[in-house]
Amino acid sequence: MSSLDLVHDEAALSAAHVPQVFTHKTNPSEVLLTGWCRTGPDAFAVTARWPRAHGFYVHRDGLLDPLLLSESIRQTLPLLSHAEYGVPLDHHLLWQDFRWELDPAAARDEGHGADVELRITATDVKYRGTRAAALVLHVEAWRQGARLAEARTHFTVQDPAVYRRLRGRYADLVLANARALPAPPPAPAPVRGGRHDEDVVLARADGEGRWQLRVDTSHPILFDHPVDHAPGMLLLEAARQAAQASSPRPTAVVGMEAVFTRYAELDAPCWIDARPLPGAPTGRQRILVTARQHDEEIFTDVVTLGEV
Repeated sequence: MSSLDLVHDEAALSAAHVPQVFTHKTNPSEVLLTGWCRTGPDAFAVTARWPRAHGFYVHRDGLLDPLLLSESIRQTLPLLSHAEYGVPLDHHLLWQDFRWELDPAAARDEGHGADVELRITATDVKYRGTRAAALVLHVEAWRQGARLAEARTHFTVQDPAVYRRLRGRYADLVLANARALPAPPPAPAPVRGGRHDEDVVLARADGEGRWQLRVDTSHPILFDHPVDHAPGMLLLEAARQAAQASSPRPTAVVGMEAVFTRYAELDAPCWIDARPLPGAPTGRQRILVTARQHDEEIFTDVVTLGEV
C-alpha cells in the first residue's frame, strides 16, 4: 500500500457523517454519500455507497450503473459547497460542464453494493465575499484499491436575488411546475432497454435519432424535490438512453462530456437528437447528443459507449 493510499484510508476512518440537507436530496434513501474529510488544501476524500438494488439506477450487463458515478459526484457539489466553502443552503448551484471516463474492468457488478471513494481536488475557486462563487472539481473514483473513474466538473453559485433575476418568471417554483407540460408516452424499443415505463425519459418524435424529452415531475428519483427546470441528471439520463438507442449493438456507457448551456424549462417541448461521431477507439462508439428548446441548443453530451 502506498503512503497516499494510507492517507486516504485513515481519512476514510475519520470522515464526518454527511447531513442529508448537504446533498439536496429529500428522500434519505437517495443519499449515496456516507462521509467526507479534508485531506489537504482544497483536497477532500468523500466516501459513497452504491446500493445493489436501486429504484432507478440499475446494474446491467455485469456492470455497475455508471450514472451512479454521476449522481455521486453531483451530490459532492452541494456537500463541499455548504460544508467547506461557505455557501448558504438557500443559494443555487449551476452546473456548467461535466466529463468523466469509467474503467469497465473496475466497474464489474459483484452481486452486492459497492463502496467507492472520491478523491477530489478543487481548483479555480472564485469567491464572492466569504463564500465560493465558482469551483472546478477534479475527481478520482476508487473501488477496492483500483481506479474506477476520472472526472472533472465546473459549477457556479448564485445567491437567491441574482438567481431570481437570472430566471425571471421561471423563478417562481409553484408557477413553473403549474405550467409544466404533461409527460408524453414513453418511446418503444430500442430506447426501453428493459426499463419500466416511468423510467424511460424519451418519447417518440419525427425523424431518425430524434426524441422528445419526457419530463415527469412526479418521478420519485429524478424529481426527488420540486425544481423550476428539468434537472441535470434527467438530461444525462436522456443522453444515456439516446446514445444507447442509437447503437446497433448492446453497449454500456463508459464516458460522458456534457455541457449545460441553458436551463431546460418545464413548459415547452425539449428535443433530443443523437448522431454518431467518428474517431472512437476500437471497440467503442462516440455519440453526440444534443438537447434543443425554442430552437436553441441548451445541452450537449458526447457519450462514449463500450461493448458489453
